[in-house]
Amino acid sequence: MSSGIFTEWFLPGVWITIQVTLYSAALAGAVAFVVGIARTHDLWIVRFLAGTYFEIFRGTSALIFMLWMAFAFPLMFGWQFVPMAAGVVALGLTYGAYGSEIVRGSLAAVAAGQREAGIALSFTKGQRLRRIELPQAWPEMVPPFNNLLIELLKGTALVSVISVADMTFAGNLSRLASNESAPAYTLLLFSYFVIAFVLTRGMRLVERRAKAGLGQTPKKGALSELFTRKLDAEGESAQAKTGTAGGLG
Repeated sequence: MSSGIFTEWFLPGVWITIQVTLYSAALAGAVAFVVGIARTHDLWIVRFLAGTYFEIFRGTSALIFMLWMAFAFPLMFGWQFVPMAAGVVALGLTYGAYGSEIVRGSLAAVAAGQREAGIALSFTKGQRLRRIELPQAWPEMVPPFNNLLIELLKGTALVSVISVADMTFAGNLSRLASNESAPAYTLLLFSYFVIAFVLTRGMRLVERRAKAGLGQTPKKGALSELFTRKLDAEGESAQAKTGTAGGLG
């Protein structure tokens, strides 16, 4: 892949992929909390409507919905989405439906005694949700939200089908221009991995802070755990040698 193709096509495509990911994630997050909380509502009609939304988007293809937004929606309603907006809306609504199940499940996992304590304090439903349930459920939401965010990142490759010049679209153009498939697709694999790795590190930081806010000690990673064990073993060995030397003296 020549330097001109890389700077003129691929790098702008990476930036578009990042934008689509962030915009779609913001929309998906808003949808996830609204629909997820609605699915725990006391009124059956609210639960029914939220559940209907969840079932519809869980049972449809994000790609087909994106094509519908880009090509069928204008014919039916007379309003044209720009391709990037169609992709963001399709991904945000689809992954927001998946995220709503995370929100609902995490809220349901909060101990019943916590809600009863809120009732005993005469908290309204909204106050219990804001002050008791969401703060305790949030740390449990972060790991599955992290997985969903990575899936959303990989799903942004679908926008290339509706002519959004993301890095998948740019990679295909560069392959056609240079007639070199291996460099183009290898670079795409590496780029998605790097972006996913950065997003994962960021979400791990969010998870640690969320758990620290509840007084929980975040679990260490495998490398950190091995390093800590090694230091502990060395410390115990040094203490044993010191004790032996003291006994001989």
